Amino acid sequence: MATLSFCSTHFRDHTTCLSHKPSQFVCFTPHHHHQQHVSLYPPKPNSCHLLYSVSQSESSLSVEVEVEEDDPTAEMSYLDPGTDPESISEWELDFCSRPILDIRGKKIWELVVCDTSLSLQYTKYFPNNVINSVTLKTALVSICDDLGLPLPQKIRFFRSQLQTIITKACKELNIKPIPSKRCLSLLLWLEERYETIYQRHPGFQKGSKPLLVLDNPFPMDLPENLFGERWAFVQLTYSAVQEEILSLDKSAFGATLDLDLLGYEIDEKALIPGIAVASSRAKPLAAWMNGLEVCSIEADTARASLILSVGISTRYTYATYTKTPEMTAEAEAWEAAKKASGGLHFLAIQADLDSDDCVGFWLLLDLPPPPV
Repeated sequence: MATLSFCSTHFRDHTTCLSHKPSQFVCFTPHHHHQQHVSLYPPKPNSCHLLYSVSQSESSLSVEVEVEEDDPTAEMSYLDPGTDPESISEWELDFCSRPILDIRGKKIWELVVCDTSLSLQYTKYFPNNVINSVTLKTALVSICDDLGLPLPQKIRFFRSQLQTIITKACKELNIKPIPSKRCLSLLLWLEERYETIYQRHPGFQKGSKPLLVLDNPFPMDLPENLFGERWAFVQLTYSAVQEEILSLDKSAFGATLDLDLLGYEIDEKALIPGIAVASSRAKPLAAWMNGLEVCSIEADTARASLILSVGISTRYTYATYTKTPEMTAEAEAWEAAKKASGGLHFLAIQADLDSDDCVGFWLLLDLPPPPV
């Protein structure tokens, strides 16, 4: 991999290190715009395709929706016939009210289940007076019975308010519940369903607010074991990001995303923003990070800090910097680049600044909360 520049910033104080040392990363340059286009369209049978076109030179998101008329009251039970049922060992799940009223004037609840590739898609409506772990447990078993699936090993979910119900149902079935906002296929599908199903439902209530909004708590202090020594705003070409993803198969720590399945189309030369962390204890640091469901990183210019989101509702002050006009501009440009790439960014952990290799690499996607 090419040796490029890396500019570092200390973790524990606000002092910016001005020295440049070589690594595989390009030091992030504010206001350097690389034109790129991202297309998002989670595949889904008998429904619509969402085509999102995102350009770094544009501040707005343009959406093109192509809708096939289907019954918005219908439920779905689908397994891709070309998929081996035994290969689907992890599910993503939402069990929440929808902006739809039943004949009693009460909000309908819906169970939505899928896997990361959307080879599995299941939806079922429920009245609000049967929402408990027993109902959910019975529904999970029914999915397997109806579609000839084994029970999954893991189920990810993103609503903290439902943790008790989901955890109880999962544990009674020996399924590992994972609270995590890395339910990206599910989040994209819910956004699609809002546009193509819920708004067309005869009971749809326009302007109805979500019953269970996502938590966005005040960031906590970072645990000692997660501290690095230096960090930097950096960027990699998309082709270099793909190389790092492939290296995860060689026992590096981290997590990836199947961007093809998520519908991302990115030019090989497009620059993807990221945060690089250097530490003399990189392996144990990466191992600790690997035990977390790392979701996203945000540059908070008001607090002059980086905010790390993990799990379902945990936010840490990951690092700080001196609040100067230059650093504020760099942080704002980094956030703008992340938005322009459709929320795509990364976290990389290295042993030292001269290393060409990452000990840990997490590909991250910052999505807005679903409209339901």
